Amino acid sequence: MSNVKFADIEVGMPIPPQSFDIQRVSMVRYAGASGDFNPIHWSEEFATNVGLPNVIAHGMLTMAIAARVVTDWVGDPGAVVDYGVRFTRPVVVPYGADTKLEVTGKVRSTDEEAGTAVVDLSASVDGQTVLAQSRVTVRLAK
Repeated sequence: MSNVKFADIEVGMPIPPQSFDIQRVSMVRYAGASGDFNPIHWSEEFATNVGLPNVIAHGMLTMAIAARVVTDWVGDPGAVVDYGVRFTRPVVVPYGADTKLEVTGKVRSTDEEAGTAVVDLSASVDGQTVLAQSRVTVRLAK
């Protein structure tokens, strides 16, 4: 159950921003959990040979990390009703370095009858947008 009450939010309200470090170890764990062992996510040689600047994070990993801003805000990952994004650029994760994903959000709309809110997210790395049209619908406490 959500910790955020419907009555306590309003359209345009920002939600607390967060920064997340994406490391190669995060990608290894995600590959094991998802079964996605595409070499663009672990082999620099392969990634650069196909035209990427370096190894890149899984899109779904990036998407999941960004959604934590909303699930942390509402206090319940099960409150997510719908989530969609458009990927605008890959998240490059060089060897031995953390890549910092910066995520902000604000309430786009509310639906009193459904008890839901739509949150627009903005996700970037080094000031460059990596997720666009990122929207999460969450069910809130009444």
